[in-house]
Amino acid sequence: MPQYLVAIHHPRGYDGSTEDEAMIRDIKALNEEMDAAGARVFAGGLEPPSMAKSLRKRADGEVVITDGPYLETKELVGGFWLLNCAHIDEALAWGTKATIACRAPVEVRAFLRIRPNRSPEKVK
Repeated sequence: MPQYLVAIHHPRGYDGSTEDEAMIRDIKALNEEMDAAGARVFAGGLEPPSMAKSLRKRADGEVVITDGPYLETKELVGGFWLLNCAHIDEALAWGTKATIACRAPVEVRAFLRIRPNRSPEKVK
């Protein structure tokens, strides 16, 4: 079955302590609904971008580790779900519920299946 990433985007400097009981209740209810439908494979929140480590390979082959996120953007991924969905429309329906429950923008993307000795392809 195709798998989709439903990623929650938070603005830079987002403070998770501002999430009220209603929001936490809504996210919990969404997780329970996803579980009941057999869609949720995994879900999790991420530490703030200030806790991130970025790794880059230099031209000489050395890998350099630096503090902070890889990209300097206004929004960063704050958490995500990995879902089994029959098709993109089902994933978008879950994404719609996620953006309402999390009160934040959501991105939905299909995972590519990587087969041995072949190029990546979209899971059908």
